[in-house]
Amino acid sequence: MADTMNGLKRTNYCTELTIDNIGKEVVVAGWVQKIRNLGNLLFIDLRDRSGILQLAFDDATAREVFEKAETLRGEYVIMAKGVVRKREAINKDIKTGDIEIFVVDLRILGKAQTPPFEITDTTNVKEELRLKYRYLDLRRSEMQRAIQMRHKIVKVARDYYDEHNFLEIETPILIKSTPEGARDYLVPSRLHEGKFYALPQSPQLYKQLLMLSGFDRYLQIARCFRDEDLRADRQPEFTQIDLEMSFADEEDIMCTNEGFIKRVMKDALGVDIETPFRRISYAEAMNRYGSDKPDTRFGLELIDLSDILKNTEFKVFAGAIAGGGSVRAINVKDGAHHLSRKEIDKLTDFVKTYKAKGLAYTRLTEDSETSSFEKFLNEEEKNAIRERMGAKKGDVLLVVADADNNVVYDSLGALRCEMADRLGLIKEGTFDLLWVTDFPLFEYSEEENRYVAKHHPFTMPKVEDIDMVEKDPAHCLARAYDMVMNGCEVGGGSVRINDPELQERMFKALGFTMEDAREKFGFLIDAYKYGAPPHCGMAFGLDRLVMLMLEKDSIRDVIAFPKVQNASEPMSQCPNTVEDKSLRELHIKIDASAQPETK
Repeated sequence: MADTMNGLKRTNYCTELTIDNIGKEVVVAGWVQKIRNLGNLLFIDLRDRSGILQLAFDDATAREVFEKAETLRGEYVIMAKGVVRKREAINKDIKTGDIEIFVVDLRILGKAQTPPFEITDTTNVKEELRLKYRYLDLRRSEMQRAIQMRHKIVKVARDYYDEHNFLEIETPILIKSTPEGARDYLVPSRLHEGKFYALPQSPQLYKQLLMLSGFDRYLQIARCFRDEDLRADRQPEFTQIDLEMSFADEEDIMCTNEGFIKRVMKDALGVDIETPFRRISYAEAMNRYGSDKPDTRFGLELIDLSDILKNTEFKVFAGAIAGGGSVRAINVKDGAHHLSRKEIDKLTDFVKTYKAKGLAYTRLTEDSETSSFEKFLNEEEKNAIRERMGAKKGDVLLVVADADNNVVYDSLGALRCEMADRLGLIKEGTFDLLWVTDFPLFEYSEEENRYVAKHHPFTMPKVEDIDMVEKDPAHCLARAYDMVMNGCEVGGGSVRINDPELQERMFKALGFTMEDAREKFGFLIDAYKYGAPPHCGMAFGLDRLVMLMLEKDSIRDVIAFPKVQNASEPMSQCPNTVEDKSLRELHIKIDASAQPETK
């Protein structure tokens, strides 16, 4: 039978204690990390959420306490009372390495079986096992730090935005399903047969209504849900630091949110970030980096060769340009030492995953020159390409051509990041922040055969483009902005439409009849009739922000109980079946003959 605390209360977390506490009687509690039994000496590494502290037992320890300590095993939950003293053998690897607790009273609060993996940061087991036993994985100091960092960022957000007159207001979780964006998670209604709620993909409509309600500045740590394919930085349920401002424009919201990032980086990481952040347009980001969330911590910028090759006789390049696309390249400086012909073949397979048809190259070594395409060019074209690309001995030129510029951008944008990773071009501990502005207002959906909103239907066009909303949607720009950190979109937003007539034109441009628009957004349309202030907003992806600040590769590493790629949770084994009684109450019948959709 485990001992109880029996009136004993913890006085300190492990790493709160320092040499200034020597001689003080304290009570600490936690899990047994490590045991070292040297016969007449016994040392226990005690772990709590703050870190490690050594407990000491020796000849001066009461016999019954020493014997109880000998029964301890890894992950036992214990509480120890004792006196802080200086360690004889200092351990510089831990915060409390110069002190220990001489234990006078020991309580075993919970025994433990041998865990399925070692509870250390160096544990080398598959992620599936760690997620199955997530409650054990979360004991590791690396995971504890991530969750504590998450808490700290949220606290800074609440404090910072409160100082700037934002009110934290909750919006509903059960809402009406609306079009545009990712697939909704639907919740069947018991009381309204055949009808469904949706879980919010964001609080977008409600936060705009709060501006119409006169609350001026809104903040919410908002839970959001999107039924979409997952990846390393995407989850079906996630958290946003969500905000909206009235009587404000882009400058106001960008300045306010730069201030938040500066504060949170300083308070949570001790890192000073320079403001204001630099700004580049969407067009510049795509042309230089092949991405609307460019990582500019390294070079390898895209170089457009289309004007040089517009009259070339090489059909691969000529056809791409004639089809409305382009020929672009990156110069991997000194890349010949790293990129053999075999490696370039692998890179060809890499860009094909982004729909590129191939990867042309020129490899310049000290002894030779090899190229997959230069033999098809005349001397003038060849020399012009090398001059524009600043090609020198040791360089490798990598070229993609396609009639669809998006293919060129996507493949080369991904390739430059892949090469930066392979060549170690990114210095750890650096934080690169910028704004991307002037996004397209619309993008064409081949699937729906119409223009859809690049962000959402409530985004304000640039003033000079308002007259083109219906006439020329392909060339309309939005008053939208994304904050990018280290090549990831960490937050984004836009100025909202507050003119009912312009909102009606926007719906028409998106292919909605007014009947459709009223069916989907009637409550918002009606609200605009009663006086809507100019307003704009933004949302930070909290999970992604924590991931980037801690330099993790996946948001699963900063979420307490994440889902895996198929949107299931290995620990609790959800989603799962429910009782027939529950289905009947919801007016649902499972069709056993229906085949599930495969992805």
